[in-house]
Amino acid sequence: MRVPPGDEHERALWASGHRWVAGVDEVGRGAWAGPVSVGVAVVRPDVPPPDGLADSKLLAERRRDALFGPVGAWCRAWAVGHADPGECDDLGMTAALSLAAGRALAELGGPGGIVPDALVVDGPVDYVSGSLPPGAPAPAVRTVVGGDRVCVSVAAASVLAKVVRDRLMRDLAPSFPAFDFDRNKGYPSPVHRRALAGAGLTSVHRRTWSYVRDLPFR
Repeated sequence: MRVPPGDEHERALWASGHRWVAGVDEVGRGAWAGPVSVGVAVVRPDVPPPDGLADSKLLAERRRDALFGPVGAWCRAWAVGHADPGECDDLGMTAALSLAAGRALAELGGPGGIVPDALVVDGPVDYVSGSLPPGAPAPAVRTVVGGDRVCVSVAAASVLAKVVRDRLMRDLAPSFPAFDFDRNKGYPSPVHRRALAGAGLTSVHRRTWSYVRDLPFR
């Protein structure tokens, strides 16, 4: 039986005086095509999350889509930022994640928005602090390995980022029909590999990743 994510880390941050606690998670790191995307979800201490919320990787696509609306409504605020394939190539993945996180935080903090003062980031690396503009107040950052499975805020960010990115890739699919983006979302798959071997890279592929080395057409 799957154990639902909890709020131990979030409650510790609220108890220490932080008001706006947000989870942060990325999707698209391992893809060959499309953006890398970072979700930021500011969660509520006083309202339980929707039933069934979990790490997006543990949920079927239909279930993620069904949870998207309830999870977004449950959050105080949320946003998803992206770094496009060219930025992933030019900057490298860690810096691209930082860029995407900064864009999500900038959207949250727009006019009348919310600026999180504490962040729970999935994984061992804080790629968020470097995304803040000069002079911006630095939030407390707590990195949690496996946070998307154990932290409710990170699970929320995971679902929101995954659904938003999946929709972007489905929108791209008609322009690149051979690549099956509506199914693989830009990740490695047999159909994706065959299309690359026959047609080469498209404008939405990352060109410095190792899979490019053996392609006959670049």
